Amino acid sequence: MLQENSTDAVRSALKDASLQSEFLQTVIRRQSERFGSTMLQDQANIAESVSRVVGGMMANPTPFRMVSAWNRYLVDASERAVLTADAFRRWSDANGDHLENGSPPPLVYDYDLIMDGAHQPKPTNYILLKIRPPAGMSIDNAKRPYIIIDPRAGHGGGIGGFKPDSQVGIALSSGHPVYFVAFRVDPEPGQTLADVCHTEAAFVAEVERLHPKSAKPIVVGNCQAGWATAIMAATHPELTGPIVLNGTPMSYWAGNIGEYPMRYTAGVIGGLALTLMSSDMGAGIYDGANLVYNFEQLNPSRNWFRKYFDLYRDIDHGDERFVDFERWWGAYYLLTDEEIRWIVETLFVGNYLGKNQAQLDLGVPIDLKKIRVPIICFASEGDSITPPAQALNWILDTYADEYEIMSLGQRIVYMVHEKVGHLGIFVSSSIAKKEHKGMASVLELIETLPPGLYEMDIEDENPADDNFVVSLRERTFADLADLTGDRRDEDAFAGVARASEAVAEMYETFARPVFKSMFSNAGAEFMRATHPLRVRKHLFSTGTPVSVGVKSAAERVSEDRHKVEDENPFIQAERLWADMVELQWDMFRDMKEAAAEWTFFSLWTTPWAMAYGRPKTKRRYLEKTERLDVLPKVQDALERLEDGGVAAGIVRIVLELKEKHGGRLELGHVERFASAVRTMAPFKSIPEKRRRELLERQRIIYHVAPDRGLDSIPLLIRTAADRKMAEAVIKYIIGSEKPADKSEAQRAWNDARKIIGAEKVGVEA
Repeated sequence: MLQENSTDAVRSALKDASLQSEFLQTVIRRQSERFGSTMLQDQANIAESVSRVVGGMMANPTPFRMVSAWNRYLVDASERAVLTADAFRRWSDANGDHLENGSPPPLVYDYDLIMDGAHQPKPTNYILLKIRPPAGMSIDNAKRPYIIIDPRAGHGGGIGGFKPDSQVGIALSSGHPVYFVAFRVDPEPGQTLADVCHTEAAFVAEVERLHPKSAKPIVVGNCQAGWATAIMAATHPELTGPIVLNGTPMSYWAGNIGEYPMRYTAGVIGGLALTLMSSDMGAGIYDGANLVYNFEQLNPSRNWFRKYFDLYRDIDHGDERFVDFERWWGAYYLLTDEEIRWIVETLFVGNYLGKNQAQLDLGVPIDLKKIRVPIICFASEGDSITPPAQALNWILDTYADEYEIMSLGQRIVYMVHEKVGHLGIFVSSSIAKKEHKGMASVLELIETLPPGLYEMDIEDENPADDNFVVSLRERTFADLADLTGDRRDEDAFAGVARASEAVAEMYETFARPVFKSMFSNAGAEFMRATHPLRVRKHLFSTGTPVSVGVKSAAERVSEDRHKVEDENPFIQAERLWADMVELQWDMFRDMKEAAAEWTFFSLWTTPWAMAYGRPKTKRRYLEKTERLDVLPKVQDALERLEDGGVAAGIVRIVLELKEKHGGRLELGHVERFASAVRTMAPFKSIPEKRRRELLERQRIIYHVAPDRGLDSIPLLIRTAADRKMAEAVIKYIIGSEKPADKSEAQRAWNDARKIIGAEKVGVEA
């Protein structure tokens, strides 16, 4: 026995060593490809800038004309420098005013304060706002309200309503009441994530109280607020309607090798202990500026150079946009030691929420399977902060398979955009016009879908008219796993989590008392005030030496602006210089991230490290046949094959037609199905709760025993009157999206008639 165990251990170690070699080779290959791609992209920009410089010089072939072009450029560049300095002054002043006013969310809409978390039994710094609709826009208070929760990840709230074309704007334009959850800069003393969760639940309950005639609110969680929304829905399952998780990181270990460098941070810099040290240096407060700084490092060329150069280059048009955006991004918010510890330990390092093992508080488990409301997840391949795997792998870890989702009566819809970045999910006009409108359409109908896992597609028909087609396809866990990628490296992240807990325990035992005694409240305030990001945004305030005379100089320049023509060779040379600086920053970023990834896999994918982490990667795997045989809900459904009458027969036929015709449900079909279930006989006489139960039961029957379910339809649709009723409903649901679909509709209709048992008839136009 001892020899067998020894042999197994050697084989496991050799397998891990081979896996480490594969990982490191993948790191080298993909980072090289990424580096080359960056070089090619930036070099293409540089080549284009060079050609423009040459073209500008050829347009000024004589020394006299070149000198004249230089003089014009020099005047223009000097004036732009003055105007840029004034924009920095207004930026700093706006930041100062924003702080003095309590850093309110920079929404483009007016709002009223409805509820203050400071007055809850366990006070928090969260507030509930009601958005006032713009003039000329009417709101129907009987419609389902929207509650939008913004992330508290170092910066302020407001991104969900930062533009008229936004999540707030889409909901308002459809006549829905809209509420917004924001927060103040300073947390309440001793505030915890559990307190925040209960506050947000109280906000949802208050919105329900204000709208007694409407359905339960739709709750939208942006980025970090998404996992807070999911936690609230899991711990208060009776409160909300459908929830939307936009760009929400739920599975923090997930991601592809060679991409998404943030996931390696804990393994390279040490995990939880450094976070605790930062909180101790802040006298029990963690500075959100540190989180923002980490985000900015992901794209230093943009955050530390390009956005300022773009402001300088386009100062005549881009200054207001710059100042408005920085009111949101440049406001730094604080977290208590208890909050940041829970976030880092449970989410960033431990990944307990994604594995469905988290606890909100001692003895209060967070079971994501207790979320009974539909869930929509929106992710993007272009999101470097929340890649699709981090947004979606929690589904694979929480449920055994897609059949468990179905058997629990749950509906999960996910959508993955091809290229939009993280902030673009929340602020891009194109996303608001298409993706958010598409999600809003599905949200209206998602509760009438048969339970299961779906992928949402949005296809442009006429982009100029914002005309698009929304469709849903049923998906399996295999489909989702193919989308999110290889997960073999997760043992390495589990090793980091285990080591982080051990190091944090040693820090708390030996070092934490010393650090707490060294830093007072006054010292912590001084450290926060002198944080480089805060110094940067206050440096140019009116009255500082840097801004002396800037305002008056800018006024004089604006009165007599000498803007140079865009073809000036020196303007083009300026842009060439900027492209070269950007290339250097991008190369620095890529080399830094490649080094971090190489270090991570060198340290944490050794056979010893993988064995150390493996106990933390255990997942629950069950064969679906084994599980479905014992689930009471499945047994009950199979025993009631002949129950449900015409309504049950119609649902089974619709499920069969969907399966036979590509598994795709266009929004028109979903809308008609939802309308039929609500308004047409035989459904309209069935109470809502029983309708939902009927849908869930028929879905279980169709997936567990489809042949038996279809064979029993004659026992459900018995009489000529039953057939006539079923035909009317199914014919309405099939419909025809457009003339080109008529032949497909005819085939579906003929299939339905065969199942019902009547002869074929034509589809009316």
